[in-house]
Amino acid sequence: MYSGLEVKGDIEEGTLYPGLGYGENQLRWGFIRKVYGILSAQLVLTTLVSLLTVLYSPINETLRGNSAILLFFTFMPFVLLWPLYHYQQKHPQNFIFLGLFTVCLSLTIGVACANTEGRIVIQALVLTAAVVCSLTGYTFWAAKRGKDFSFLGPVLFASLVGIVFAGLLQAFFPFGSTSTAIYGGLSAIVFSGYIVYDTDNLIKRFTYDEYIWASVTLYLDILNLFLTILRMLRQGDN
Repeated sequence: MYSGLEVKGDIEEGTLYPGLGYGENQLRWGFIRKVYGILSAQLVLTTLVSLLTVLYSPINETLRGNSAILLFFTFMPFVLLWPLYHYQQKHPQNFIFLGLFTVCLSLTIGVACANTEGRIVIQALVLTAAVVCSLTGYTFWAAKRGKDFSFLGPVLFASLVGIVFAGLLQAFFPFGSTSTAIYGGLSAIVFSGYIVYDTDNLIKRFTYDEYIWASVTLYLDILNLFLTILRMLRQGDN
Protein backbone atom coordinates (compact mmCIF):
# COMPACT_ATOMS: atom_id res chain seq x y z
CA MET A 1 0.00 0.00 0.00
CA TYR A 2 2.76 2.43 0.91
CA SER A 3 4.64 1.62 -2.31
CA GLY A 4 1.55 2.34 -4.41
CA LEU A 5 0.98 5.68 -2.72
CA GLU A 6 4.64 6.57 -3.21
CA VAL A 7 4.47 5.84 -6.95
CA LYS A 8 1.25 7.84 -7.24
CA GLY A 9 2.90 10.74 -5.44
CA ASP A 10 5.87 10.61 -7.83
CA ILE A 11 3.52 10.66 -10.82
CA GLU A 12 1.61 13.64 -9.46
CA GLU A 13 4.88 15.38 -8.65
CA GLY A 14 5.97 15.29 -12.32
CA THR A 15 2.57 16.19 -13.80
CA LEU A 16 2.76 19.27 -15.99
CA TYR A 17 -0.74 20.54 -15.26
CA PRO A 18 -3.90 19.25 -13.54
CA GLY A 19 -5.99 16.72 -15.45
CA LEU A 20 -3.15 15.44 -17.64
CA GLY A 21 -2.99 11.65 -17.83
CA TYR A 22 0.18 9.72 -17.04
CA GLY A 23 0.82 8.59 -20.64
CA GLU A 24 0.11 12.03 -22.08
CA ASN A 25 2.29 13.59 -19.41
CA GLN A 26 5.23 11.38 -20.40
CA LEU A 27 4.78 12.24 -24.08
CA ARG A 28 4.56 15.93 -23.26
CA TRP A 29 7.76 15.83 -21.24
CA GLY A 30 9.51 14.10 -24.14
CA PHE A 31 8.29 16.84 -26.50
CA ILE A 32 9.46 19.58 -24.13
CA ARG A 33 12.92 18.00 -23.81
CA LYS A 34 13.16 17.80 -27.60
CA VAL A 35 12.23 21.47 -28.02
CA TYR A 36 14.71 22.64 -25.40
CA GLY A 37 17.39 20.45 -26.98
CA ILE A 38 16.86 22.17 -30.35
CA LEU A 39 16.70 25.57 -28.64
CA SER A 40 19.99 24.87 -26.83
CA ALA A 41 21.64 23.97 -30.16
CA GLN A 42 20.37 27.24 -31.65
CA LEU A 43 21.74 29.27 -28.76
CA VAL A 44 25.12 27.50 -28.96
CA LEU A 45 25.28 28.16 -32.71
CA THR A 46 24.35 31.80 -32.13
CA THR A 47 27.08 32.12 -29.51
CA LEU A 48 29.72 30.60 -31.80
CA VAL A 49 28.75 32.73 -34.83
CA SER A 50 28.61 35.87 -32.67
CA LEU A 51 32.04 35.13 -31.17
CA LEU A 52 33.47 34.59 -34.65
CA THR A 53 31.97 37.91 -35.78
CA VAL A 54 33.38 39.72 -32.75
CA LEU A 55 36.84 38.14 -32.77
CA TYR A 56 37.41 37.99 -36.54
CA SER A 57 37.23 41.66 -37.51
CA PRO A 58 36.99 41.18 -41.32
CA ILE A 59 33.49 39.70 -40.92
CA ASN A 60 32.31 42.59 -38.78
CA GLU A 61 33.95 45.16 -41.06
CA THR A 62 32.39 43.58 -44.15
CA LEU A 63 28.91 43.60 -42.64
CA ARG A 64 29.27 47.15 -41.30
CA GLY A 65 30.90 48.51 -44.44
CA ASN A 66 28.38 47.02 -46.86
CA SER A 67 24.85 48.03 -45.92
CA ALA A 68 23.35 45.82 -48.64
CA ILE A 69 24.87 42.66 -47.13
CA LEU A 70 23.83 43.67 -43.62
CA LEU A 71 20.26 44.38 -44.78
CA PHE A 72 20.24 41.00 -46.54
CA PHE A 73 21.10 39.13 -43.34
CA THR A 74 18.69 41.34 -41.37
CA PHE A 75 15.65 40.62 -43.54
CA MET A 76 16.53 37.07 -44.62
CA PRO A 77 15.18 35.53 -41.37
CA PHE A 78 11.75 37.03 -42.15
CA VAL A 79 11.90 35.42 -45.61
CA LEU A 80 12.97 32.07 -44.14
CA LEU A 81 10.03 32.01 -41.73
CA TRP A 82 7.68 30.90 -44.52
CA PRO A 83 9.62 27.79 -45.68
CA LEU A 84 10.51 27.09 -42.06
CA TYR A 85 6.82 26.98 -41.15
CA HIS A 86 5.87 25.10 -44.34
CA TYR A 87 8.55 22.39 -43.97
CA GLN A 88 8.60 22.18 -40.17
CA GLN A 89 7.42 18.55 -40.26
CA LYS A 90 9.64 17.43 -43.17
CA HIS A 91 13.12 16.12 -42.42
CA PRO A 92 15.84 17.20 -43.26
CA GLN A 93 14.38 20.38 -44.83
CA ASN A 94 13.15 21.60 -41.44
CA PHE A 95 16.62 21.49 -39.88
CA ILE A 96 18.27 22.98 -42.99
CA PHE A 97 15.98 26.01 -42.94
CA LEU A 98 16.29 26.23 -39.15
CA GLY A 99 20.09 26.33 -39.47
CA LEU A 100 19.97 29.05 -42.14
CA PHE A 101 17.49 31.03 -40.05
CA THR A 102 19.68 30.78 -36.96
CA VAL A 103 22.91 31.71 -38.77
CA CYS A 104 21.35 34.80 -40.37
CA LEU A 105 20.10 36.06 -37.03
CA SER A 106 23.38 35.15 -35.35
CA LEU A 107 25.35 37.36 -37.75
CA THR A 108 23.22 40.39 -36.89
CA ILE A 109 23.57 39.58 -33.19
CA GLY A 110 27.32 39.32 -33.68
CA VAL A 111 27.48 42.76 -35.31
CA ALA A 112 25.51 44.27 -32.41
CA CYS A 113 27.88 42.66 -29.89
CA ALA A 114 31.02 43.61 -31.85
CA ASN A 115 30.04 47.26 -31.69
CA THR A 116 29.30 47.20 -27.97
CA GLU A 117 31.72 47.22 -25.08
CA GLY A 118 32.41 43.68 -23.86
CA ARG A 119 31.44 44.51 -20.28
CA ILE A 120 27.97 45.58 -21.42
CA VAL A 121 27.51 42.46 -23.56
CA ILE A 122 28.34 40.20 -20.60
CA GLN A 123 25.95 42.13 -18.37
CA ALA A 124 23.18 41.75 -20.97
CA LEU A 125 23.87 38.01 -21.26
CA VAL A 126 23.73 37.50 -17.49
CA LEU A 127 20.54 39.55 -17.11
CA THR A 128 18.86 37.77 -20.04
CA ALA A 129 19.78 34.34 -18.68
CA ALA A 130 18.46 35.27 -15.24
CA VAL A 131 15.16 36.59 -16.61
CA VAL A 132 14.62 33.64 -18.98
CA CYS A 133 15.37 31.01 -16.32
CA SER A 134 13.18 32.77 -13.74
CA LEU A 135 10.20 33.19 -16.08
CA THR A 136 10.51 29.65 -17.42
CA GLY A 137 10.61 28.18 -13.93
CA TYR A 138 7.66 30.33 -12.85
CA THR A 139 5.57 29.29 -15.87
CA PHE A 140 6.13 25.57 -15.19
CA TRP A 141 5.31 26.12 -11.51
CA ALA A 142 2.16 28.11 -12.34
CA ALA A 143 0.97 25.59 -14.97
CA LYS A 144 1.28 22.79 -12.42
CA ARG A 145 -1.08 24.73 -10.17
CA GLY A 146 -3.67 25.20 -12.90
CA LYS A 147 -2.83 28.72 -14.03
CA ASP A 148 -3.32 29.56 -17.71
CA PHE A 149 -1.64 32.35 -19.69
CA SER A 150 -3.47 32.05 -23.01
CA PHE A 151 -5.17 35.40 -22.31
CA LEU A 152 -1.81 37.11 -22.86
CA GLY A 153 -1.84 36.37 -26.61
CA PRO A 154 -3.95 39.31 -27.87
CA VAL A 155 -2.44 41.73 -25.34
CA LEU A 156 1.13 40.83 -26.30
CA PHE A 157 0.40 40.95 -30.02
CA ALA A 158 -1.14 44.43 -29.76
CA SER A 159 1.81 45.57 -27.64
CA LEU A 160 4.28 44.12 -30.15
CA VAL A 161 2.62 46.00 -33.02
CA GLY A 162 2.86 49.19 -30.99
CA ILE A 163 6.55 48.58 -30.27
CA VAL A 164 7.31 47.94 -33.96
CA PHE A 165 5.59 51.15 -35.05
CA ALA A 166 7.30 53.10 -32.27
CA GLY A 167 10.65 51.70 -33.43
CA LEU A 168 9.97 52.78 -37.01
CA LEU A 169 8.95 56.22 -35.75
CA GLN A 170 12.12 56.45 -33.69
CA ALA A 171 14.23 55.76 -36.80
CA PHE A 172 12.93 58.93 -38.43
CA PHE A 173 12.25 61.05 -35.35
CA PRO A 174 14.71 60.07 -32.58
CA PHE A 175 13.24 59.98 -29.08
CA GLY A 176 14.66 61.84 -26.13
CA SER A 177 16.49 59.99 -23.35
CA THR A 178 13.36 59.61 -21.20
CA SER A 179 11.20 58.35 -24.07
CA THR A 180 13.96 55.95 -25.12
CA ALA A 181 14.19 54.54 -21.59
CA ILE A 182 10.41 54.06 -21.43
CA TYR A 183 10.43 52.40 -24.87
CA GLY A 184 13.19 50.02 -23.79
CA GLY A 185 11.45 49.15 -20.55
CA LEU A 186 8.13 48.43 -22.28
CA SER A 187 9.92 46.30 -24.91
CA ALA A 188 11.59 44.23 -22.18
CA ILE A 189 8.21 43.69 -20.47
CA VAL A 190 6.57 42.59 -23.73
CA PHE A 191 9.28 40.09 -24.63
CA SER A 192 9.31 38.78 -21.06
CA GLY A 193 5.57 38.28 -21.40
CA TYR A 194 6.13 36.37 -24.63
CA ILE A 195 8.52 34.02 -22.84
CA VAL A 196 5.77 33.18 -20.33
CA TYR A 197 3.11 32.91 -23.06
CA ASP A 198 5.14 30.70 -25.41
CA THR A 199 6.38 28.50 -22.56
CA ASP A 200 2.75 28.00 -21.53
CA ASN A 201 1.95 27.06 -25.14
CA LEU A 202 4.86 24.62 -25.07
CA ILE A 203 3.43 22.95 -21.99
CA LYS A 204 -0.19 22.81 -23.16
CA ARG A 205 -0.93 23.75 -26.75
CA PHE A 206 1.86 23.02 -29.23
CA THR A 207 1.30 19.69 -30.98
CA TYR A 208 4.04 17.08 -30.93
CA ASP A 209 4.86 17.76 -34.61
CA GLU A 210 5.49 21.47 -33.96
CA TYR A 211 8.84 21.04 -32.20
CA ILE A 212 10.62 23.20 -34.80
CA TRP A 213 8.12 26.05 -34.60
CA ALA A 214 8.05 25.89 -30.79
CA SER A 215 11.84 26.23 -30.64
CA VAL A 216 11.75 29.14 -33.12
CA THR A 217 9.23 31.10 -31.04
CA LEU A 218 11.22 30.68 -27.83
CA TYR A 219 14.47 31.45 -29.65
CA LEU A 220 13.05 34.72 -30.99
CA ASP A 221 11.71 35.65 -27.55
CA ILE A 222 15.14 35.18 -25.98
CA LEU A 223 17.02 37.04 -28.73
CA ASN A 224 14.62 39.98 -28.68
CA LEU A 225 14.88 40.22 -24.90
CA PHE A 226 18.68 40.10 -25.11
CA LEU A 227 18.81 42.82 -27.77
CA THR A 228 16.43 45.00 -25.76
CA ILE A 229 18.49 44.66 -22.58
CA LEU A 230 21.71 45.23 -24.56
CA ARG A 231 20.30 48.41 -26.08
CA MET A 232 19.11 49.69 -22.69
CA LEU A 233 22.48 49.05 -21.04
CA ARG A 234 24.35 50.66 -23.92
CA GLN A 235 22.16 53.77 -23.79
CA GLY A 236 22.46 53.92 -20.01
CA ASP A 237 26.24 53.68 -20.27
CA ASN A 238 26.31 56.50 -22.82
